[in-house]
Amino acid sequence: MGDPPVSVVPDAGLGNSAYLLDLGDGRALAVDASRDLRSLRRAAAARGLHVAYAADTHLHADFLSGAVQLAATDGAQVLASRAGGREFPHRGLEDGEEVNLGGLTLRAIGTPGHTDEHLAFLLLDGSREIGVFSGGSLIAGSAARVDLVAPERTEELARAQYHSLHRIAALDPATALWPTHGGGSFCSTAAATVGTTTTIGDELAASELLRAPDQDTFVRLLLGSLGSHPPYFHRLGEMNRRGPEVLTDDPTLEGLQPTVVADLVAAGAEIVDVRPVASFAQAHPARALSIPLRPAFASWLGWLAPDDRPLVVLREAGQDAAEILWQALKIGYANIVGEIAGGIDAWQTAGLPTAAIDIVSPTDVSGVRVLDIRQAGEYAAGHLPGAANLELGDVAEHAAAYADGPVVVMCGHGERAMSAASLLARAGAADVRVLHGGPDDVARALDLEMEQGP
Repeated sequence: MGDPPVSVVPDAGLGNSAYLLDLGDGRALAVDASRDLRSLRRAAAARGLHVAYAADTHLHADFLSGAVQLAATDGAQVLASRAGGREFPHRGLEDGEEVNLGGLTLRAIGTPGHTDEHLAFLLLDGSREIGVFSGGSLIAGSAARVDLVAPERTEELARAQYHSLHRIAALDPATALWPTHGGGSFCSTAAATVGTTTTIGDELAASELLRAPDQDTFVRLLLGSLGSHPPYFHRLGEMNRRGPEVLTDDPTLEGLQPTVVADLVAAGAEIVDVRPVASFAQAHPARALSIPLRPAFASWLGWLAPDDRPLVVLREAGQDAAEILWQALKIGYANIVGEIAGGIDAWQTAGLPTAAIDIVSPTDVSGVRVLDIRQAGEYAAGHLPGAANLELGDVAEHAAAYADGPVVVMCGHGERAMSAASLLARAGAADVRVLHGGPDDVARALDLEMEQGP
């Protein structure tokens, strides 16, 4: 008899994977499902499966869990660490405890490091190890970060992660590895692309962390790979411990007249413009925040927009309202109160203030101050000579340094650069421009040699 089918349900924007395990009798186990259950439900429906179990490997910091929703709407039994102190009905598990799935067994393995209460789940067919849902312990090519619980505990948790990884690595080399975090996740370090298929044997052969000769070297390598992360990471763990609110209906985006939106903005609301870069550049409501709708929309919404004030969306007619709302809800943003009815045309017709930002070509960068707002690791891997580096998440705090123009803002393609430019413009920057393209394009156009290092 072959191994039970496991469907990977990737979230490329967050760099995570959920899993759907077919138990062979019409029931399924979901592992690390997010609050946005659309893809998981499609995968289950395509195979005629009903979710009977919802397991969470840890108290997620980068998305709200869908386990509570699956319990409420599908009758799923929630499986999670007893040490997590969750305040909703679940079966609390400790290291070594097993759950009979009806022919298959799920064994909890205590794997602290990414979080204190972290569990991996080993899937067994009798005594045979089929695969391990490793969450944020051993992941493809790396391990999940250990600095989210408390800064002063980072090294302590790195040492715990060392023992957890080696515990997972002691499984049968043929055992499949099913991690939650992958490349693109701010929870991971130098991980492989999300959804990468690998085994324990593959990781033993290829993982730099597993090949580290001792614990101190492991800690140095792991801590050296940590980058910045969105501030909402510090809220979601507790929200997941309490249990996200159960949603009774699919979210909808209410149309608001431009003058109503203007009044909301005057009272403290913000406009989040999700239109493409070119549309925002041409015309946008004055002081609007640009976060183009794309797979990574949730991460940047959670990094740049407030969660404690009303948000109003500006979108183009072809952009999916449900996608905007689900991406927001899966990171705990329930404060989107509506959208500008009629879009930018209605805003302009109402005579409300607008602004524009120039997009420039690579040949227009020569002799102008350049601000590269990519992550520090991206900048160090290759940047233009003389370009300053300020990560997008830090732009608002340091915007005053760029009040006097001109300045050309760049990233890899333009979306993050326009977000940064909108933040600078809101802070009063006089002449902000956005590069169409990335530093490689400028280097080619101006025959420049890229520099490396901080």
